[in-house]
Amino acid sequence: MKIKTWLATALCLTALAACGGGGSQSGASQPTQNSSQGEKTLVVGTNAEFAPFESRQADGKLTGFDVDLINAMAKAGNFKVEFKDQPWDGLFASLNNGDLDVVASGVTITEERQQTLGFTDPYFDISMIVLTPNNKKFNALDDLKNMTRVAVCTGQTGDLAVQKILGAQSPKIARFDTVPLAIKELQNGGVEAMVSDGAVISNYVKANGVDNVTINKVPEFGTDHYGFVVRKNDTATVTMLNDALKKIRANGEYDKIYAKYFTN
Repeated sequence: MKIKTWLATALCLTALAACGGGGSQSGASQPTQNSSQGEKTLVVGTNAEFAPFESRQADGKLTGFDVDLINAMAKAGNFKVEFKDQPWDGLFASLNNGDLDVVASGVTITEERQQTLGFTDPYFDISMIVLTPNNKKFNALDDLKNMTRVAVCTGQTGDLAVQKILGAQSPKIARFDTVPLAIKELQNGGVEAMVSDGAVISNYVKANGVDNVTINKVPEFGTDHYGFVVRKNDTATVTMLNDALKKIRANGEYDKIYAKYFTN
């Protein structure tokens, strides 16, 4: 009986080892290591409704400035990436619970976000704009206070900017899930203005032939910066991403990708 028991135990342990059953389950919170090639795989979360930074082509393939940039960084930095497309409002929670290693989704670096999240070096400069119908005069940010409804995308930088002007709980703020939805509401007369990132607004207006709106540049908004997001204090991933970003800036790959999306 002792011999049978020993054999059964040995077989069980062998099976577990072959299936990885005895391994650590902490892989969800750390980048996956590819031992055969020495490359790490980062799970990158994005919300593919923010062209030209991230969107889906007709065939379903992810595309955009952020996507191309991360892929180029992965090649330069000797790591791999796996993209996960999901709603914007769940990205940071997925990052913090370990389902994602990085968020690459046009995220503005703010002091408030830096309290709970880690950021890479800035990789893109952005300015907020105010979009209005052609028949609506706009001169300064204070004009928003006299409007009935102002459209923003929920949780994005435009939302935060308008909250500072109208108040966080103002009933004048009309929130939408995506930029296209907000702009369509503006075109339909449901709102008097829309506030969002200039590059995204300009891309949509140009790509869709929208000619009944005015893009108003607002110097008071200043310049913001996008960064890739990691968990707070994840210095290893930040260092890896920053090193890769420096490499593609130095070898000219960053400029090629920028020209693809932002040079007329």
